[in-house]
Amino acid sequence: MTRTDPLLGPADIRELAAALDVRPTKQRGQNFVIDANTVRRIVRTAEVRETDTVVEVGPGLGSLTLALLEVAADVTAVEIDDTLAAALPATVAARLPEKAAHFRLVHSDALRVRELPGPAPTALVANLPYNVAVPVLLHMLEHFPSVERTLVMVQAEVADRLAAPPGSRVYGVPSVKAAWYAHVKRAGSIGRSVFWPAPNVDSGLVSLVRARGAADHEREPPARSSRSWTRAFRAAPQGPAGPPPRPGGRVRRRRPRRRCAPAGVSPARRAASRFTRRGVRPHR
Repeated sequence: MTRTDPLLGPADIRELAAALDVRPTKQRGQNFVIDANTVRRIVRTAEVRETDTVVEVGPGLGSLTLALLEVAADVTAVEIDDTLAAALPATVAARLPEKAAHFRLVHSDALRVRELPGPAPTALVANLPYNVAVPVLLHMLEHFPSVERTLVMVQAEVADRLAAPPGSRVYGVPSVKAAWYAHVKRAGSIGRSVFWPAPNVDSGLVSLVRARGAADHEREPPARSSRSWTRAFRAAPQGPAGPPPRPGGRVRRRRPRRRCAPAGVSPARRAASRFTRRGVRPHR
C-alpha cells in the first residue's frame, strides 16, 4: 500500500512507540502530537519559509519534524532522549527520503547547546517539554541571535505569562526576559486531544519575533542572577492596570496606619474628639 501522507498519525505514533519500547515520561515532559493537521497548523502559524533553517527542540518521535521538513530548507533537531535520538533519522529517511539530506540531529540537552551544525538557524519551532519550556526558550534566544522568528507550544498558563504586557495580572519575570529578546504575542491554543498521552493542562502557542534595532544590538541582557532580572522587572513600564505585581504573583498590601492617641489622654476625651472631628457633638 502506497503511503500518501508522510506525516505521523495516531496509529503511526503508537506503532512507532511500541517498536521502540518508548513510554512517555512526565520527568521529561513528553507528550507526543498525534494529529497531522495540528503540526501543519503550527508550521503555517510559524510562517516557515522555503529558505529557512529551522531548529527544533524536543522532536520526540518526529511529528513536527516531518511537517517542518515539508516546507523548510533545513531542519536541525535537538533531542536528549537516547532512544528517540537514535530512531529519528530513520523515521525521516523512511517517510521523507528526499529531505533526509536536509535533516540534522543533535543528541544533547538543549540547555547545553551553544552551537549547531550546518547553516545558522533562522527560525525556532518546537513543542517544548513543559517542565523546562521557559529556560530552554530563553537559552536558545540568547545563544542563537540568528533566529529571527520563534513559535513554541507550551502550557497555556506559561504562554499567558510569556506574552503578558506590563501591568497585567500574570506579568512577571518570564515576561520581562522574553520581551528583552523579542516582540511576544499569543498565537493560538491547542486542545488536549491531539496529544498522546493527553496532558492534564491546556496548551498555547507563543510567537516571538526578534527585536532588531540599533538599541537592541548594542544593549546586553541583564546578568543571569535573579536579582538582576528582578531589577529589570521592577523597572519595566507600568501598564493601564497600574504597576506590575511582585514576582511570584503576590501583591504586598499596605496595612492602614493605626492612629495612636497622645499619652495622658483619657478614653472619654479620645471618644469626644472623634465625634467632634465628624461634626457631631457628644451628649453630656
